[in-house]
Amino acid sequence: MPDPSGPAAPGFPTEAGSAPLGPVEYRIDRTLRLRNDNRPGVLGEVAGAIGAVGGNIGDIRTVQRGTAHVVRDLDVTCVDLVMLDRVLDAVRALAHTRLLDVRDEVLRVHVGGKLRMAPRYPVTSLADLRRVYTPGVAQVCRLIAREPSAADRYTTIANTVAVVTDGTAVLGLGNIGPVAGMPVMEGKCALMAQLVNIEAVPILLEPGPPEQLVEAIVRIAPSFGAIQLEDIAAPACFTIAPRLQERLPIPVVHDDQHGTATVVLAAVTRAAQLVGRPLAGLRVGVVGLGAAGSAIAQLLTDVLERPVLGVGRTPDSLERLQHLGGVPVDLDQLMAQADVVIAVTAQPELIAPERVRPGQLIFALSNPIPEIVPELALAAGAAIAVDGSVVNNLLGFPGLFRGALDTRARRFTHGMFLAAADAIAANARGEELVPDPLDPEIHLAVARAVAAAAVAGDVARVVPPAEYYE
Repeated sequence: MPDPSGPAAPGFPTEAGSAPLGPVEYRIDRTLRLRNDNRPGVLGEVAGAIGAVGGNIGDIRTVQRGTAHVVRDLDVTCVDLVMLDRVLDAVRALAHTRLLDVRDEVLRVHVGGKLRMAPRYPVTSLADLRRVYTPGVAQVCRLIAREPSAADRYTTIANTVAVVTDGTAVLGLGNIGPVAGMPVMEGKCALMAQLVNIEAVPILLEPGPPEQLVEAIVRIAPSFGAIQLEDIAAPACFTIAPRLQERLPIPVVHDDQHGTATVVLAAVTRAAQLVGRPLAGLRVGVVGLGAAGSAIAQLLTDVLERPVLGVGRTPDSLERLQHLGGVPVDLDQLMAQADVVIAVTAQPELIAPERVRPGQLIFALSNPIPEIVPELALAAGAAIAVDGSVVNNLLGFPGLFRGALDTRARRFTHGMFLAAADAIAANARGEELVPDPLDPEIHLAVARAVAAAAVAGDVARVVPPAEYYE
């Protein structure tokens, strides 16, 4: 989405959300169904052929075993479609292996969408019907009319989050529209349900002026205990979230800003520990000062208490950075001076390997295509290099919302984000940069930390009992 503040400044990259949808694909995942001769060494031949052209094998599952043949499914990851073609050609050339099928499991799991609504209490008799619906439901309606707070106990509202987008800045794909962004919203809702038992609902809004989006969300807000804004482009996102929070008595967060910043802070904190350097002594540079980059710069400035270097595309983005006390530079200066490079630009291959300095910590976070492939950054001398598949908002938003809902928080505070970041970093083990995002215990730890911060920050309506924190 073009930034209305003006043309791009020379030498400055495009911010996240502004890149057009293009033909580039990164990290293609496919499942190959193979029929191998049932003899020693054949599977090794397959692995060697795939590895020789750059493919990376994931899970291997035996589908059928016979006397003469074994049918297996192999999950293979390739850097791009060209590499996938090479992998398929290499497999087809094997004498003892036949390629039976190539499946795109990503598309398969999206057939019909990823969500469904199911009743908690099945209605199997007239007696059930009278309790769940009419006439019994009128009793609950009257109770809530007399005591509005009873809705927290007798409806789903207090455990339901609206995940709202206008589709103007989806992942690193740009302004692809709300309907094209629906798979992302469904994914976030599904993960909140699985990991922290929150009923999340995707809401798609047609793009429009910020005041119209604010009004639309305010009107649907009575259905929800919290609002998560997603994939809304800068600069509109900078006004929508605070305006909503002013008008609503429930927590509102733009995940691309504060959720991203929280997880990045956790990852940077942990990276400093892994390389044995004090966090306060690191010079941080942020490449791309849109929604995510500006929030990252703000949070790290607050924590480090020193200026952050920043590369931005528009005068507005640079003005925001300077307002925070940051220092605008060009990309060459940032790569030469920063110990930690955090890139959120939606520009693939923006950072050439020769720009990487030995020992740098590189976080190339644009999805689905990073600014530099981590393997190339590591080969160029980076001490740590990761992309958005590792440093992902999934580590933050489930626990943030679980803690906020459990305390009936009125809003998110700076302290709640810091508490979440500390909990994420503290739960990484061994050589992990960040914990396993699919471990429910991690999200419970984040929720407890956020709940404690909500109580300490005087935004909680409910104080959880002592056993909540055990």
